[in-house]
Amino acid sequence: MTGHHSYTGRFAPSPSGPLHFGSLIAALASFLDARHHQGQWLLRMEDIDEPRCVGGADKLILDTLEAHHLHWDGEVMYQSAEHARYQALTDQFIRQGLAYRCSCTRKMIKEAGGTYPGTCRDKHLTGDGTAIRLKMTSPVTRFDDRIMGQVHVTDAHALEDTVLKRRDGLFSYNLVVVADDIHQGITHIVRGSDLLTTTATHLSLYRLLQASAPAYAHVPVASVSEGRKLSKQNHAAALNNLTPSENLAAALTFLGLALPEDATNAPPAEVLQWAVEHWGCDRIPRQREIIVAASESTYHRPFIFCGI
Repeated sequence: MTGHHSYTGRFAPSPSGPLHFGSLIAALASFLDARHHQGQWLLRMEDIDEPRCVGGADKLILDTLEAHHLHWDGEVMYQSAEHARYQALTDQFIRQGLAYRCSCTRKMIKEAGGTYPGTCRDKHLTGDGTAIRLKMTSPVTRFDDRIMGQVHVTDAHALEDTVLKRRDGLFSYNLVVVADDIHQGITHIVRGSDLLTTTATHLSLYRLLQASAPAYAHVPVASVSEGRKLSKQNHAAALNNLTPSENLAAALTFLGLALPEDATNAPPAEVLQWAVEHWGCDRIPRQREIIVAASESTYHRPFIFCGI
């Protein structure tokens, strides 16, 4: 455990491309919440899915955060260097009888209705080429979110026996995120609401590990149309590091914290100082997503707000 503070937050980007406006919103929200509470703000590179990672993307991300004066505490953790810890946790689940091997392919699960029905739970399979799944015997379905309030999760995928290690040998996102948040002593998580249902899965893992779960706050995601968030897959434009104050001002407006007019052209450090002082989860729109102007590269233009 590395974190012993009353507040330890984190930002955990995937180095599959440069940061875009949607990434800035998540980074800024978690940074402001940490600094408002005089807490630590850690940075973690979620590079566990190595085939999706792009060489040099981690440096681009670090450079962009620095350009926007989003300075993190301590060393950057890279998940690709933490495999032994993930394996130890997977082995622990198997020893406890909480995990099992599964030979089902995506095609088989799709044919079964799209949600994994527990086919291999009692088969006692062995050998390579199988996934390792966690028995979700009592999945968490309700939790309190600091922005969204009481959340009730009914998504079957969030409640099914979740994969800990994939058939190709890669550890799953759900396992490594929870393992790292426990390892780093994370007490508060602020992230996009596209992960709202996934949080139920994560809380189920905390319960099985008998570990204290962090407090969650889910901010709206920026989308170009309903259900289509800004993302690297959607070719969202990279942030322009030469206009950090403008970028921060746009992200703050999105989060319901519009800067006073006389501060819109202030240096990034001053913009952030104002934002830290005025931050509060009650200021954030209680929406899953907000539609932004369709042009993904002109973030400084006025937003078209449309709550979903």
